[in-house]
This record gives sequence, C-alpha cells and structure tokens, in this order.
Amino acid sequence: MDEKKEYLSRDKYDQLQQELIHLKTVDRKGVAERLEYAKSLGDLSENAEYQEARDQQADIEDRLREVENILKNAIIVSASSSHGSNVTIGSIVVVKKADNGDRETTYTIVGSEEADMLKGKISHQSPIGSSLLGKKKGDAVLVTTPKGEVKYSIIDIK
Repeated sequence: MDEKKEYLSRDKYDQLQQELIHLKTVDRKGVAERLEYAKSLGDLSENAEYQEARDQQADIEDRLREVENILKNAIIVSASSSHGSNVTIGSIVVVKKADNGDRETTYTIVGSEEADMLKGKISHQSPIGSSLLGKKKGDAVLVTTPKGEVKYSIIDIK
C-alpha cells in the first residue's frame, strides 16, 4: 500500500482511532460469531450465510489495514497552527470566483481523508486545493477543472 503522508485534524485522528478500536473489538468479534454459526449449518460450499460472513470479514480486515496505515502516516494539522500569510493545509480560505459577482466561498484545506465538499472541506490534492496552497491574500489563482479553467481571488486566509 502507498505510504504517503495523511494530513488530519486532531478530531479526525481521534475519530479514526475510535473506528480502529471498534473494528478490532466489536466488528471482528461479530463476524467471528457469524462465521461460527454459519459453519454449524453444515456444507460450506453451498452456505450463502458463510460466504457472506467471509466477505464481511475480508471487508473489515481491509478497512482495519487502511485505518492503521492512515494513522501510522498521519500528520496532525490545526487551523491555528496554519494561520499565516500563506495558504497551508488546515487554512480556512475565503475566495471569490471571478465570474460570480460578489459571492464569496469559504473552504478549509484538509487532507484527502477529511474532504467533504458539503461542509466546505476540500482536499489539498483537489484542483482548487492544490492551486491555493502557498498563495497569499489578494492573489489570483487559475484552477484547471474538468469543465475548464476558473479564476479565483483569495479574499482572506484564516
């Protein structure tokens, strides 16, 4: 698996730690019980319940490895530590699209694991996120998107 840095807020890091504990203590135990029950039903080759439990077990183990890898490579960032003159991961950035009148949009630059467009959290690897990194208040940024190029102005960095 690719061992790249994962930028996480403290909240997301704690949430993933809780998920890891749940996967190890609750989900693994539950699927093991399902497997034992399914085995007791007899012929495993035609036992749909057994096959389903095996698939669920594989999914749990895959997610467990994924979460462990994320936590192992995590770098904790916070909005307060990123507050400055340049956009960094953790920055809250207010931008205005050039062709969108006076409407401003606020984004928080986060790691890919935390990206949630509905909450205004964009990945540092997204087209706009990567274009904003390192820029300053007042800079104009040209973002290449699947629909073409879009020009943004950075109004504020918090």
